[in-house]
Amino acid sequence: MRTRWSPGRTAERQQASKVGEAGASREARAAADGATTPRRHRRKRKRSRIRRCFTWKKALVAVFTVCALLAGGFTYLYITIDIPQANALAKAQSNVYLYSDGSRLARTGEINRETVPLSRVPKDVRYAFVAAENKDFYNDSGVSLSGTARGIASTLTGQGTQGGSTITQQYVKNYYLSQEQTVSRKVKELVISLKVDQRNSKDDILAGYLNSSYYGRLAYGIQAAARAYYHREVEELSVEQGAYLAALLQAPSQYDWAIAGPKGKKLVVQRWNYVLDNMVKQDWLDKDKRQTMKFPAPVAPTPAAGLSGQAGYLVDAARRELMASGVSEQELAGGGWRITLTIDPDRQRALEEAVKVGLAAGAESKQADAAADGKNRQAGAVSLDPRNGRIVALYGGRDYMRQYISNATRSDYQAGPAFEPVAIAASTDAKSDGSQPADDEHIKETANALGMDLDKSDFAAPQAVKLGLMGASPMELASVYASFQHDGKKVTPSIVKSAERGGERTQLREAVGGRAISSLAAESVNSFMRSDGARRDKAGPLWVPDGRHGVTVKSGHTDDRKAEWFIGSTEELLTSIGLFGEDATTHKQVTLKGIGEGWAATIWTNYSQQALGGDAPWPVNTATPTAQPPEETAGSGQ
Repeated sequence: MRTRWSPGRTAERQQASKVGEAGASREARAAADGATTPRRHRRKRKRSRIRRCFTWKKALVAVFTVCALLAGGFTYLYITIDIPQANALAKAQSNVYLYSDGSRLARTGEINRETVPLSRVPKDVRYAFVAAENKDFYNDSGVSLSGTARGIASTLTGQGTQGGSTITQQYVKNYYLSQEQTVSRKVKELVISLKVDQRNSKDDILAGYLNSSYYGRLAYGIQAAARAYYHREVEELSVEQGAYLAALLQAPSQYDWAIAGPKGKKLVVQRWNYVLDNMVKQDWLDKDKRQTMKFPAPVAPTPAAGLSGQAGYLVDAARRELMASGVSEQELAGGGWRITLTIDPDRQRALEEAVKVGLAAGAESKQADAAADGKNRQAGAVSLDPRNGRIVALYGGRDYMRQYISNATRSDYQAGPAFEPVAIAASTDAKSDGSQPADDEHIKETANALGMDLDKSDFAAPQAVKLGLMGASPMELASVYASFQHDGKKVTPSIVKSAERGGERTQLREAVGGRAISSLAAESVNSFMRSDGARRDKAGPLWVPDGRHGVTVKSGHTDDRKAEWFIGSTEELLTSIGLFGEDATTHKQVTLKGIGEGWAATIWTNYSQQALGGDAPWPVNTATPTAQPPEETAGSGQ
């Protein structure tokens, strides 16, 4: 049957033909463009799938789910964690300190504490602590979520402690929990703090905080702190003194005025000003009265019994190293530690005897002022094995019970000529880097890398760095010179061999670290100081142990003649010795008198002969040194 022609059907066929041609054209273009179009389509399909997976609705559900889990978890913890009994700090034990051979050095650990009611604490002093630690204390819920979060993050990342806790949280940590830095402890602290804030009044919490906090000097509680730092009862504290004690809590050892260095004193004064200024802002202190206040320097501390002679200096050095390794001051004060030092008792006795003879120089002279001059001398020394950084002997002063500050670690006397090798090392590295000469900022960086802390010094004076016009301690110089001996790798002197409590051993810091200066710079310095035999000069020989070559020596006095240095080293023993002029009454720095040039060298010789198993010590005439190096000027080498 024939199909009848129709104009409409003809139009349909024409339109279909055009559509087919268009489709063919698109396919041809796709073929001509290769695989570009299919890839683009695949990307679009992929983005489409991502959008379907991550819609705003699904994201909102995820957020609500996480929040529900957190809320449920916190509710569970809040129900299951109860306020515990007071921690074991009230039953604190003694700490035992041992020599390297296991013999007893000292036993410490008596805790000075006395709980007082809040009514005995002057209101201004209470406000000082609140202004220092937690301005919103009277209105908060007892916790700081942001501060706790920072603390947990810091613990997880291994960055140590972080501030930000409220007074309530600190009270809970001190009174109910331990000082360990763990996530579980921080979570417990948060929950218990919320409960304590609901159960106790703000005054009760503040009283507990003031009575449980550790202020340094083995003082727990504000009453013990008032006696330790100002020799007065707590009710007699002024607002200025209260502000200092409040500032002290942030870092008791660093901020103790009696032992703080220039940097520590600057920081605690800043903190003290911060406390008082906050009191003004909170309307707790009159602005005009604030302007008239002066910093109230505390009294000198009274050392604990049983630490006479050198024992106190050795224990103090060990405590500082443990704190640098992450043990808190409160943990140490809590007791129960068995701490073995690297100190060799035989070498310790040899160093003490050698220094005693050196300080007695001239004491038997007929000159009337000779004995007085002998009292105006101080000595500090650190002797270590440069191969591993272990301190084998240390001299901090005549008696820890009479002089609290250790001459081995004090850094208020100029380095003078002892700093010259640092400048040489910096210059050598600067030349190898193509920049010469080494400027003061370059020398400063080198000194800090080697173990000194030049940030505490003032470099305003021209040539101050190159001339050694900055403070240095025997300990710092021992670190610097041991690094020279160790091919330029940083050596940090270590006095703690092991430390354990409750069967757990503390991880100690490494004594030998990464590179501080190049091997070339270290060798340049050692060549400058090396002696390959009996060292002779116009005054006589320096003793060199048999069979031990390559002895390095640097000595001399400072430009102001208030200090004399001698650093001598063999392969296995490096000893840094400083003699300091100090008025026995005023404790101000004075010029060294009545002492022959080179007595520090004589101390080194007498000590080294015994410590290295050499011949018997030289017979020493207390009026005149047996051997004296030549007279030197600052920066000169020997």
